Formats: sequence, C-alpha cells, structure tokens
Amino acid sequence: MSDVKTCFKRVDYDLGGLLHYIDIGDIGLPDIQRPFVWSNAKVRDLFDSMYRGFPVGYLLFWENGQADGARQIGIGQKAHSSPSRLIVDGQQRLTSLYAVFRGKAVLDDDYRERQIEIAFRPRDAKFDVADAAIRRDPEWIPNISTLWASGKSSYQLVKSFLESIRQRMALTDEAEEEISHNLDRLFDLQKYPFTALEIAPSVEEEQVADIFVRINSEGVRLNQADFILTLLSVFWDDGRRDLEAFCRESREPPGSKKMPSPFNHFIQPDPDQLLRVSVALGFDRARLQSVYQVLRGKDLDTGEFSAQRRDAQFDVLKKAQARVLDLTVWHQFLSALTGAGFRGAEMVSSQNAMLYAYALYLIGRDRYSVPEHTLQRIVARWFFFSTLTGRYTNGPESVMDRDLNRIGGSTMPAQFVRALDSIIETEFTEDYWRIALPAALGSSSARNPQLFAYFAAQIRLGAPVLFSHKMIGDLIDPSLKPKKKALDRHHLFPRSWLEKQGITDLKIINQMANFALLEWPENLAISDTSPTAYLPAIRGRFSDHEWQRMCELHALPDGWDSLDYSTFLSERRQLMAAIIHRGFQTLN
Repeated sequence: MSDVKTCFKRVDYDLGGLLHYIDIGDIGLPDIQRPFVWSNAKVRDLFDSMYRGFPVGYLLFWENGQADGARQIGIGQKAHSSPSRLIVDGQQRLTSLYAVFRGKAVLDDDYRERQIEIAFRPRDAKFDVADAAIRRDPEWIPNISTLWASGKSSYQLVKSFLESIRQRMALTDEAEEEISHNLDRLFDLQKYPFTALEIAPSVEEEQVADIFVRINSEGVRLNQADFILTLLSVFWDDGRRDLEAFCRESREPPGSKKMPSPFNHFIQPDPDQLLRVSVALGFDRARLQSVYQVLRGKDLDTGEFSAQRRDAQFDVLKKAQARVLDLTVWHQFLSALTGAGFRGAEMVSSQNAMLYAYALYLIGRDRYSVPEHTLQRIVARWFFFSTLTGRYTNGPESVMDRDLNRIGGSTMPAQFVRALDSIIETEFTEDYWRIALPAALGSSSARNPQLFAYFAAQIRLGAPVLFSHKMIGDLIDPSLKPKKKALDRHHLFPRSWLEKQGITDLKIINQMANFALLEWPENLAISDTSPTAYLPAIRGRFSDHEWQRMCELHALPDGWDSLDYSTFLSERRQLMAAIIHRGFQTLN
C-alpha cells in the first residue's frame, strides 16, 4: 500500500490579519463555489456569535501559485493581482466579515452591489439588521462598519458615543461602564481567532474541486449542476463568467441606449438552468450526473480519467454554450413562446418546460437545419403541449432523456419535426381532450397549467376580454407597468353570492370554470350580484354577433346565467377544453 500524505496544514490567524491579506489581494476567492453572500440576518447572527466568543467554524484555503482568474472579495483593485491563497470553504463568512469591517459593497444573489449594515446597541450588546427605526434611535450604532472605517481609537469611539448619549439622557456610572465595556469588546473583534486549514500548492485543481464538493455535500447539499459549475470555474472560468453575465443582464431592462440584451418577460434564468440547456444540446443528455464525470475526463466504460478526454468534452460544452447564449437565437426562441399565445412569466407554470423547449429549438436549428418558420411552429406546439400536460413536473431529467432519445435517430429536418409531433399525438388523444382535460380543469389552483393554456388559446383565437371590445392579447402585456393590472380574474358566479346560496367550499367556488378575465372596473361594478342581475345591462352594449362570439370564446354555455351552479361548472369545463383544443390546432 502506498503512503498517504496529508495534503493540508493548520495555520492560525486573527481576523485583522485575514482582512489585511484580503486588502492587499493575497487572499482571493476562487470561483469554485457559490459566489453569493449571506442574508443580512445571517451576518448579524455571525457577529453575535463572535461577540459572545463562540466558535464559528474553520476556513479552508488553497496555497496556489496558479491563481489566474480567481475572484477578489469586494469591489475595487488590489495590490496583488494574483492571490497566493484561495478560499475553498468559508467564503460566505469571510466575505461577509470583510464587507462589514471594510464597509465594502458585495454582489448579492441577484448580481447587484449592496452594502451590509449591521447595527449594535452598546447598552445591552444587541446586534440587529439596520432599519429606519434603528437609524433614528440614538442608543444604536446603525452601521458598525463606521467604527473601523473612522480610523479612531477605541478610546475615542467610546468617548464620542457617551457624549452623544449624555446629550439626550442621564447615565449612571454603571451604565457608562457597561457601554464602554461593550464597545471595547466590539472594537476588539478584529482580534477574533480563526483556524485555517491550508491545502498544499502541490494539490491539483481537480482535487481541490473534489475537496470542496465533499466538504459541502456534508452540509448544504449540492446538485449535479453545482458540481459542473465547479468544474467550469476550475477549467473554464471565462465560460462561467459569461454564463453569470448573461443571467445578470437578463434581470435588467436595457438602458436608454437599447443595446442587445438577454432581458425578457418570460424567465430570469440562473446559471444552472442554462447549463442544463447546454448539456442537452452538446451531449444529448438531461441527466447531469454522468455529464459531470464526462467533463472530468472519465471514460464511463473503463472508469479511467484523461486530460485529453476532458479537454475534448469541454470543447463540446464551449460550442454548445456559445449557441445557448447567442442573443439572436435566444430571442428567436422566445418569439416562439409568444407565437404559442403565452405572454410572460405569469402564464408559465413550468420553467423546465421552457428550458427543454429551448434545447429542442437549438437542436432543431443547429443539428437538423429545420427552416425557421417550421421550427417556430413545432417549438410553439411543443411548449404548449409540454406545459399543458405538466410533462416535466415529475422526474424531468428522465422524461427529457427519453425525448432526446426519440429524436436522436433523426437525420433530416422533417424527421425531427415528425418525432416531436409523434410524441404530442401519443398524449393528445381524443380521450385526453374529451375526458382528461375537462377533469383537470376542475382544479382551483391559482397557477394551473390548464388555465394558462386556456388563456393562451384565447389569445391565439383573438378572443376579446369578457364584456369588452378590447383584446385579451393586448391587455396581457408584461411590458406594461400600470398601477393596477388591466385584467382581473372575475368570478362569474361571485363568491359572496354563492355563499348566500349555501356554497362555501372554496375549492368549488374557485374552480377554474368559474373564472374569466375582465377589466378591473367591470369587475368592481359587478361586485357580489348574481349573473341574472348583472348580465342584462351588460348585454345591451353588444350586437348579437359580438355577444355570440364573446360567449363562444369564453366557453360560456347557452343560458349559463340561469343554470344550476354545478351544471354550469360541468358544461363550462367541457367548453374550455374545446377552446384549448382549438387554440392548439391553430399551431398546426
């Protein structure tokens, strides 16, 4: 048996020393971990634990001479461009402490800079997250960052604070002594001891990634996407940076210059979500577990690792990601969703369905050269189908793997389209439209995929808003930001009226079949009156043709206002299913 040597050593620091090493850039943040700081409340708890003298865990560093591409903590330039020690574990703690002690901005989980403001009350040594009330209260130091940023000594800080308190209230000698003691203790947190385990510089990047994965899998569970993002950080840092930049920009509307941007009203993707699209496009796989091993250079048959194999697989991923992040392709895909009748995130119940539809769009475009007009139609049909049926709700990776296998035998554009249509036709049988879909419409869920498909179908069919001459497709516009939404979901049989009839079960009152889209002033005017009371006055505003078409596209049975409520629900569910079917058929 060969000798097994320990690959780390123990080094003791005080907090002030660690902060100094970060200041000069000698300690840096490698991008092999989740890059986001804690919430302010968690930072508050960290300070409270340190103040009480509790242990807050060890740090794990990597002594590495090849630190190119490592991220620095905080915003701004460093004296050392290449840090010699990288944080492998403990990044959340150290980044948070650095941000507070140095008053530095950090990036939050939405890729925006923010300050962490932790407040301290010297009277009873209480920490809290700063808010408006705390900032007005003279007993609080609203932002403890100012203590260390001021450059004053502990004596000067205590003296200044006591003077400000005395101007507002009388202090006993005991109170002054307690305040002084607590402020000194806070100031001296710079001396708080930390133990770091430092991985030797001889350890390779891949082993460091493995160490990180093993450590964190014992605490916060990482999924396979996290593992692959780890590998990107070690072997292709530019790729991860591009991925994160795309996601950051998708959250921010383009400025006045109207530069091309991934911003849209359907999804603000996270890096791991777009990674799944790249993996599906590049490797024909949805299950990420095996892809992690492939990207490490592992031969899945022999179990052996090869740097050449790893580099070859990363080349595949690089080409796939370049297509996934192509802004022209991205927006062309999103236009297919709009073409399917969907108008934004509020009409999408499954982001998985959207992401896998994007993967299929890319495969059809790049691998099979499907003409764009044909590709737009089939992807619109696929998205409508997969979101309506909840195809990727349970075991999404397994389902997508099967879908990728089904299209994998295609060699021509028409074969690719036929393979997708074949899957759709297998699910969309006559019994589905006549029995399964009406039954699913019996739900009272607010984010039901069948209800969103119904609205999409109405948009495809050019339906007007109920009791209005305006079009649903015009008023469901996510780019509009009115003070109040243009459309309300209106109970055709108002809740309070139904309760007076003895119907109190909200699952029955709030069935999808009892809802229609109305302009909000109309909704308010109807209030709690019965359909037989409010309908005659509204009916007079429309011609016979307009009224008939409106009732047809809103799936309203003849004489619906006079029907027994349970009969109304049953008949309308059938008619709503028929509207969804008609809307889907327009995508043929």
